Amino acid sequence: MTATPSPARTVAVVTLGCARNEVDSEELAGRLAAEGYELVEDAEGADAVLVNTCGFIETAKKDSVDAILAATDSGASVVAVGCMAERYGAELADALPEATVLGFDDYAQIGGRLDDVLAGRPLVPHTPRDRRTLLPISPVERSAVLAGAGGRVEDAGPAIPGHDWLRRRRLAAGPSAAVKLASGCDRRCAFCAIPTFRGAFVSRPPAEVLSEAQWLASQGVTELVLVSENSTSYGKDLGDLRSLEKLLPQLAAVEGIVRVRVAYLQPAELRPGLLEVIAGTEGVAPYFDLSFQHSSPTLLRRMRRFGGTEDFLRTIDRARSLAPGAGFRTNVILGFPGETEDDVAELERFLTEGRLDAVGVFGYSDEDGTEAMRLPGKLEQAEIDARVRRITDLVEELTAQRAEERIGEQVEVLLTEDLSAEEDPGVWLGHAAHQDPDADGTTTVSGVPAGAAAGQVVPAEVVGTEGIDLVAAARVPAATPAGR
Repeated sequence: MTATPSPARTVAVVTLGCARNEVDSEELAGRLAAEGYELVEDAEGADAVLVNTCGFIETAKKDSVDAILAATDSGASVVAVGCMAERYGAELADALPEATVLGFDDYAQIGGRLDDVLAGRPLVPHTPRDRRTLLPISPVERSAVLAGAGGRVEDAGPAIPGHDWLRRRRLAAGPSAAVKLASGCDRRCAFCAIPTFRGAFVSRPPAEVLSEAQWLASQGVTELVLVSENSTSYGKDLGDLRSLEKLLPQLAAVEGIVRVRVAYLQPAELRPGLLEVIAGTEGVAPYFDLSFQHSSPTLLRRMRRFGGTEDFLRTIDRARSLAPGAGFRTNVILGFPGETEDDVAELERFLTEGRLDAVGVFGYSDEDGTEAMRLPGKLEQAEIDARVRRITDLVEELTAQRAEERIGEQVEVLLTEDLSAEEDPGVWLGHAAHQDPDADGTTTVSGVPAGAAAGQVVPAEVVGTEGIDLVAAARVPAATPAGR
């Protein structure tokens, strides 16, 4: 008599935070699927829920805790992974006994860890450590770690959160997908704790990134978004600071890929050659996601950052001289210790003159283990909130004006969703080259020819705006006269 096979254990994956976390979730999902787990979308009825947390700022941590508690309502076993889980370890486990907390070092054995949780076997939460200490200080010396692992980041042991794109399983539909260029960060911004729990900067080998791009193209992806903690550092540990300039044209040439964009650029490291490649390479979006954080030179020095209004405006002008339609987004922090009214006025000047397409505005909050926690000049929360509202209002006005400046501009719209109705055919939602697929507004384009598909790029002319969103009309090639 043949035994009836046991049904596969089911797991739902919930992701919070940035695109880097989305890639981690898809790699974890791939590992779990390879180890016999069935991936399901709904936590209700699942055997386990894997919550990939964000630990960047206070609001993100609160969202992560809320997601963990919501997952427990499903009755499933809940496992917390990701940045918040790595950053707080046993402390988070004590605060949330409803969940099992796992760190980055558990990623390579994630299936076995879930087996333990479902079997009721206790797991000891990790004690957080400064992951920067796991690799040599010199970026080039880190290549020895990879060399000892056969050149593969995912085999480099506990020094690096494991990458395993060979088993990556896409969790989201759609033609855009993120690709990790690297892990970690070597900068020491006074407000940021990310390097302590993400570790030192380590680039993925170019051949591996290219192979993943080819795999994503085979899955129907037509737009690649290159992500990391600092994409401008790519290649410095490989002995070639021009690695990204060389890689971008190769990625754009991958069959099936119609657009490549780079996210998370550090202004102080944006080399002229890299700017030129982003602005002038066919298939690479002239898109600059620049982490300015502020523009007052004095305040930026307190933040352990470089540059200022004039430097940043020169960078923007140079990019626009090469690609007039280039897109720009950034994030800014209000209320950093010691910020004065003059500093805020300087930021207002930069934002007004810079004409950026998208700006994220955040209020400062103390982060455990950062230099900024010890700085004098802390502002009252009410004052921070007031400054955030002030800059948010300005940004909403300025970015809407920037969108209006694009009326009459010719854009290339990557289609994502068919909005057509019987009485209004040929209407699609998408995003132009200056719009990140997740963060920078959308473009609604009408007159799209029948037979169009998601992931296709359609040339269009901007005819209107709704805030930062664009309204465009497809440019259909004119018919060739008979006899020609």
